[in-house]
Amino acid sequence: MTPEQRRARFAAVHLYLVAPLVAGGRPLAEVAAEAIAGGVDALQLRDKHASDDELVAGLRALRPLCDATGTLLLLNDRPDLAVAGGADGVHVGQDDLAVAEARAIVGDGRLLGLSTHSPRQVDAAAALDPARGPDHIGVGPVHATPTKAGTPGVGLDLVRHASRGPLPFVAIGGIDDGNVAAVVAAGAARVAVVRAIADADDPRA
Repeated sequence: MTPEQRRARFAAVHLYLVAPLVAGGRPLAEVAAEAIAGGVDALQLRDKHASDDELVAGLRALRPLCDATGTLLLLNDRPDLAVAGGADGVHVGQDDLAVAEARAIVGDGRLLGLSTHSPRQVDAAAALDPARGPDHIGVGPVHATPTKAGTPGVGLDLVRHASRGPLPFVAIGGIDDGNVAAVVAAGAARVAVVRAIADADDPRA
């Protein structure tokens, strides 16, 4: 896939699943196949406890499924392993590797996402040199969530702020079927979820 194709595919993303190698007690590949059949169009492998070899193997195992379904495949935190595992991109946090360093590793051919948690961070991401900065940002956590323990929700105002900026973004954090409509109404064209799909009895539904 060319860089332009990856970016165009991201522009069309609506539902982004973030999950570990074992999700809801089941292998991620199994959960992902059901979730993609239900409408997920981007998948991020995020597993803080997996080894480097396990992450690379996980990406390689997911690659055929993603290729067959046109689903983007990203890795959290590790641009080097994203390249080694054949991912479409990497997502880094504010306290991870600097954006410019991550871009130097993944190059122009892969997507680079950056987490943002405040209007200042959203604006700073948009002000970076497009050749070295992120292709898109994550905005949140919209609501408090156990996956970001101790971090308060930023609410819908940050979603509204991001919607007025130039960068494509994904709203994330405590989003489920009970509140997703409000997040979309605030301006989010894309939402990312973890537990709402990864821990569901029926990920496709």
